[in-house]
Amino acid sequence: MIRKFDIKDIDDVMNIWITENIKTHSFIPNEYWKNNFEYVKNILPNAEIYVYVEDNIILGFIGLNDNYIEGIFVDSNYQDKGIGTALLNKAKEIKQQLTLNVYKKNSKAIKFYQKNGFEITEENIDEENDEVEYIMLWKYN
Repeated sequence: MIRKFDIKDIDDVMNIWITENIKTHSFIPNEYWKNNFEYVKNILPNAEIYVYVEDNIILGFIGLNDNYIEGIFVDSNYQDKGIGTALLNKAKEIKQQLTLNVYKKNSKAIKFYQKNGFEITEENIDEENDEVEYIMLWKYN
């Protein structure tokens, strides 16, 4: 089931955020994520967040800021089971257009987004960590 984020979800969501960022982005030092943890925890409730819940356990979430996907995070124990796609489809139901940034080295995420109709529109450098990232776009047809 997908539902809107509630502030009581913050610890579960942030646990997924830190764990999956460290696992997925092995090319970025762990300290980068740890140093940004409190900042993200404080601003996260300002975003439009949807959580994927099964048996009262949050298995993943998507964060939106207008038409921008701040991120899709799924607990690695539950990846490749359609949770990320379900969260992305929820965003597609309520938005006519979506954009996101994804690191070039995160080939699994790039393939996921391309499979779901996103196209790479730009390439730039994330100034915070000097990593190349793609800007990707999806538009409702």
